[in-house]
Amino acid sequence: MNNEIDTEVLNRKLAASGLRSTRQREVVYGAILSKRDHPTADEIFARAKLEMPTISLATVYNCLETLVQCDLIKQVHLERESTRYCPNLTEHAHFHDNESGDIYDVQLDAATIQKLTSLLPSGFVVGSIDITFRGKAAASSTS
Repeated sequence: MNNEIDTEVLNRKLAASGLRSTRQREVVYGAILSKRDHPTADEIFARAKLEMPTISLATVYNCLETLVQCDLIKQVHLERESTRYCPNLTEHAHFHDNESGDIYDVQLDAATIQKLTSLLPSGFVVGSIDITFRGKAAASSTS
């Protein structure tokens, strides 16, 4: 794990769901937090293997499912691509660079979220917002 705060968050969220922290869950969660690049399960598996060579792809998938269910990460679905995972739990959009495949977080302020939700018909309740911009990232952008 990257730091003690990450371990505390992981333990608290898992306990709230009646689960306990395991070394595998810690390694997978740490692999996601190590870079803010929206990795696929295969990329997470490769990172996790560096720290835990005996971890299996099936274990990584099981850990990812648990981390999503416990609201520790979000799934990011892009058309016809592998599911990616995002540790940013704030309401935000994504920018998908069509050339490199990189994904960048785009923070949404409260006023923007309010404006978007005001466009919904009366009686609709928002559970989450999924917005993806697509195009070409500036040459100096980083994930």
